[in-house]
Amino acid sequence: MQITKKNRSATEQQTAGLLVCGLLFGPLFYIIVISQLFTRPGFDIRRHPLSLLSLGEGGWVQTANFYVTGILALLFALGIWRALRSSRGALIGPIFIALYAIGMIMAGLFPADPAFGFPPGTPDGILPEMSQHAAMHGMGFFVAFTALTIACFVFAWRFFRRGERGWGVYSLVTGIVTPL
Repeated sequence: MQITKKNRSATEQQTAGLLVCGLLFGPLFYIIVISQLFTRPGFDIRRHPLSLLSLGEGGWVQTANFYVTGILALLFALGIWRALRSSRGALIGPIFIALYAIGMIMAGLFPADPAFGFPPGTPDGILPEMSQHAAMHGMGFFVAFTALTIACFVFAWRFFRRGERGWGVYSLVTGIVTPL
């Protein structure tokens, strides 16, 4: 089958659409979290991890946020792979973005344990023993943010090798501050 200009254009448009998912997943995640800061009684960002928003009445919003973020990041990883597939080192960056996506989906599938008085009525502090679903949630968080940090360094290396210093510095700094 011969690829025509029209087909190639459709493929490029699909790839561009997948890449737009990368512009959306980060800001959308935080917009949804910030909106919950004003709508979830008892939640205090200074003392409660964001994952606790997935618990109690209205917890479905944060659970959906984890899923949507993961799905958008997975689509973005596919878009990066499609955009870079003909160049050297095109696989490793998208793999780490996909691992981030899987970690976020895990965070939605496996809720954290109630802690620090949230949801309201929960005792202060943490449970004496972590549940299996909370351990899986923690593993998802660890996978997601470790992979995202590594992806930043992978793309920094790629940009520096291509002489794209601005993007290289941006990716490097992002990789340094992500774990903070």
